[in-house]
Amino acid sequence: MLYQVSHAYKSFGTDTVFEDCQFEIKGTEKIALVGRNGSGKTTFLKCICHEEKFDKAKVSLQGDTTIGYLAQKALTNDTETVEQALKAVFAPVFKLADEMRDMEKQMETDSSEKLLTRYARAQEKFENLNGYNWEAEMLTVFTRFGFTEQDINRHVGEFSGGQKTRIAFVRLLLSKPDILLLDEPTNHLDLDTIEWLEGYVRSYPRAVVIVSHDRMFLDHTAEIVYDLEYGHMTRYTGNYTSFIVQKKNNLERQQAAFRRQQKDIARLEQLIEKFRYKASKAAFAQSKIKYLERMEKLDPVKGADTRTFHAHFSPRIKGGERVLEVENLTIGYDKPLCTIEHLEIRRGQRLAIIGPNGTGKSTLIKTWMGLLSPLAGSFMFGHQIEKGYFDQQLAQFVNGRTVLEELWEDNPDLDRTQIRSVLGQFLFSADDVFKNVEVLSGGEKVRLSLAKLLLKHNNVLLLDEPTNHLDIPGKEALEEALHDFTGTILFVSHDRYFIQQLSTDLLLLEEGRATYIPESYAAYEDRQKESLEKQKEEKKDKERKSNSPAVREAPARSVQGIRREISKIEKQITDKERELEANRELRYEPEYYQDYQKMQVLDEHIDDIHNELAHLYARWEELNS
Repeated sequence: MLYQVSHAYKSFGTDTVFEDCQFEIKGTEKIALVGRNGSGKTTFLKCICHEEKFDKAKVSLQGDTTIGYLAQKALTNDTETVEQALKAVFAPVFKLADEMRDMEKQMETDSSEKLLTRYARAQEKFENLNGYNWEAEMLTVFTRFGFTEQDINRHVGEFSGGQKTRIAFVRLLLSKPDILLLDEPTNHLDLDTIEWLEGYVRSYPRAVVIVSHDRMFLDHTAEIVYDLEYGHMTRYTGNYTSFIVQKKNNLERQQAAFRRQQKDIARLEQLIEKFRYKASKAAFAQSKIKYLERMEKLDPVKGADTRTFHAHFSPRIKGGERVLEVENLTIGYDKPLCTIEHLEIRRGQRLAIIGPNGTGKSTLIKTWMGLLSPLAGSFMFGHQIEKGYFDQQLAQFVNGRTVLEELWEDNPDLDRTQIRSVLGQFLFSADDVFKNVEVLSGGEKVRLSLAKLLLKHNNVLLLDEPTNHLDIPGKEALEEALHDFTGTILFVSHDRYFIQQLSTDLLLLEEGRATYIPESYAAYEDRQKESLEKQKEEKKDKERKSNSPAVREAPARSVQGIRREISKIEKQITDKERELEANRELRYEPEYYQDYQKMQVLDEHIDDIHNELAHLYARWEELNS
């Protein structure tokens, strides 16, 4: 058991966040912590890593277990370079390298077995820490998150908030804690990076705890799910989809058990009432009264917290069949980001615009909305097309206005009752409508933006990351609302589940060009996986052929021929083993242990010999079987 907490309690003032929670982390478990916005998930993570404190709890942490936390806030020291920020995690590597250099100097005058043994142990630990390749590892992970090698020399303060978050993420991954806590790790990541991160998390050799509203990410990574609901926590085995099924079944069983008990209680109470005043049955009635008193009463079962908004987007007019035509359109700011040679959108299509960060997805939406001018080419919307826009920056609100005023100013023809009815659909009730827009949470701002969009009754919706800040029930509500929309939707999203549920076709932006893909995201993803698997298989075949120590001469070979090959391989094995020992001895030569670069080359050569020996032994076993 790496970590265990029992009877955990946390409150803020009079508001209880969670109570009597049990939570544990074992071995290399990949755990998802799920729940509604505001249920206390982030608070619980902060308590685990000691950024917050449990009000009450019994906590057990194994030995010197290290905990790493990816907070939703970015780096704070703007004056240091990215390289300085990332190199800090390799401090144990650098310390060990210094110790090894000290030992190497001692070895010039001291060749004792004790010192050589110390050095060998230190070297083994250095290799386990990836000491010879730390720089390559740092650059690999850094560039995988959409940065260039040159970016590593820039100051942290030169990057945007989202970029700082990604840099903080890189630093956390490189530190390799025993327990990795990830709070909304897919925020600000493009689809390719999210998929890479999935693989990284699955193969991470230690424990991971994830808070995320990305359903597909949880499906692909989690093997344990903790559900935080109504202040209590429940553990489920399996991924997110499995958890949903189990939770539904558990709820149905609990409700059925409660109903059965209520029937039993009612029946017993009737019997007691019927016989308690009859002398011949008084003892019987008393026994039933005592039985009821002893009975452990089940509490009424709360249903799953599925409170969410309800919306019905309906176009004012149908609009023309031809919605949008694009010809040689180049978009960008100071320089071109992407060119779309030709694109035609028809009524009813739901086009998902996908691609890596920085390829121009949001820029394309803004260009089509007329907020940016194209750099070249043209586009034209069809007859009676009325466009509605969702801005991921949520910058369309006027500070100083209340929620009620913000909606009413856009729709002055509606009366107060109508406005409040719409706001109620989006969970703004009672005094919530008098909140100033600047104090709203991200999720509340999304809901207010959607309410404004709904009242416009557009027949074409241009949506830029509409699921940002929404919890899972909110995403599901939006999916349902947009599924029923009879108009056309052009949208940008990094939420693969949302794309899969909604899109009819795709527009992929990458490397300065756009590719129209007339199929669903699920079909596209399957095709990508097949292509990748094929490439991997081809690569393996190539490696097998190139690494094979001997080529079969013919399908049928003589016993004598096989014996000759066995003898040849045995000689090769002997020679390679001698070469291996000779190279190992070189590690203790001053020419090598005093020269870091030479030692690195030597270690790589030793690894190559190990690989060659492995192939030779495999072939030898094959021939002798």
